[in-house]
Formats: sequence, C-alpha cells, structure tokens
Amino acid sequence: MQPLQRQDLMPLERYHAERATFRQAVIAHKANRQVALGRHATLYFEDRMTVQYQVQEMLRVERIFEADAIQEELDAYNPLVPDGENWKATFMLEYPDVEERRVALEQLVGVEHHVWARVGDAEPVFAIADEDLERSRENKTSAVHFLRFQLTPAMVTAARAGASLAMGIDHPAYGHVLDPLPESVRAALVRDLA
Repeated sequence: MQPLQRQDLMPLERYHAERATFRQAVIAHKANRQVALGRHATLYFEDRMTVQYQVQEMLRVERIFEADAIQEELDAYNPLVPDGENWKATFMLEYPDVEERRVALEQLVGVEHHVWARVGDAEPVFAIADEDLERSRENKTSAVHFLRFQLTPAMVTAARAGASLAMGIDHPAYGHVLDPLPESVRAALVRDLA
C-alpha cells in the first residue's frame, strides 16, 4: 500500500463539499477494521482510507492549505499506512469511568507489548509498539498506542490463501483471545497485504 501524497488529498473547498459522503464511506469501511479484545481493548486497523480521513480532518480543522504544512501532516500520519507486509493499528484501552480508567492504566503498564496476531497455525506475532515515541511510564500506560504487526513472507502468503486470523492480549492483568476473527475482518486485513 503506497503512502498518501499531496495529490491524493482533496483541496479544502472540495473536502467541505464532499465531507459528509466521504465520512459515511469511511465509517462503513472502518466497520470491518475493528477487533474488540474483551470489554476494554480495541484494535482499530489503519489503511490509506482511514489515514486520508484523519489527514483531511486535520487540514479542515486547522485550516491548513500551505504545501509545507500539508506535508507535515502527511509525514505524521503516513507511518500508519501498512506496507503490504504488516498491519498497523491504533490500540485503545477504553474505560468510560475516569477512576476505573486510572486504576486500569496503572495495572496495564506494558500491555502494548502483549498484543499479538496469529496467521493460521503460525506462532503469534507480537506488536511492535509506539515507534514514534514511548507512551508508557513505569507506573502507568497510555490509553492509546500505535502498533505494527510485522508478518513473515510465509504468513502473508498463508493469509492471502485463506488462513484464519486470531488476535489477543496476554498481559498478566488483561487477557483475551479472539480466534478466529470474523470473516469480514479477516478479508479487510488481507487486502492490506496486497
């Protein structure tokens, strides 16, 4: 999957006119790109369309139209676009109650290193977390992490050939396995391996 270029983006005027339609398309697209790992952890898998939406929204909100500033946004978000050998996801720890969230984030230090994906019968691949900056401290983790699941060529081939996919978390304070992933999610993730 190629990173986004400036020419892939809609100018602000056009985006304003097409925003509602594009937003609906992105919401429908994202429906098959989410993996809930229990009640409080969700992986939101990114691709060109989800990243384009994020960039377009940033440009709209910040009223950015200068070429250098647009490129800065692309440089910030393009690392979230998978390259055909991996999946990239925003990992969110979701606790609606503030106090419950505070306690959980203290208990879940390092959880981002315990999230895994498995293709067929292969060994699980643990996520490479927060390559841009560290989001955990020794006494608390962040509610948001950016993960990359780097696959071997054999895993990519197996996934394309129809192997089942599974994902999970094996942190001592939070464990969950989803095996197999729903077919609609599996198919969406396999398209990222083109």
